Amino acid sequence: MILFLAGVAAAAAAILSIALARNATGSATLAAALFAGFAGFTAVTIWSEGVLLVVENHTVNLWGIQVWYDLLFSVGIALFFILPRARAAGMQVAPWIVFVALTASIGLLAMVARLFWLERQTAAKP
Repeated sequence: MILFLAGVAAAAAAILSIALARNATGSATLAAALFAGFAGFTAVTIWSEGVLLVVENHTVNLWGIQVWYDLLFSVGIALFFILPRARAAGMQVAPWIVFVALTASIGLLAMVARLFWLERQTAAKP
């Protein structure tokens, strides 16, 4: 329950931060930190419980399948909005799509960290 509540608190803080931000470009540092933290947590989970349990979790009942569909929809929607900006920033999107397809939010966080960094670099040029 503690990890669940910590996730709710972190998501609420992130949503509030995004809603109140006035910058045109997000924080590459924050996205990279979230990527590192979530990738680390995922690595511990895989080490502790194995990778095949993720398939079981998403196929054992209707709630598991609903969460799986929600993840697929969320990743698809995120890529729909991110890919045009990524292309405009000069990113090679095919490798990122594969990374996101294999890792979902982990790949998305890494991708937006790179995107935000590139956008800031472009904006800083005279």
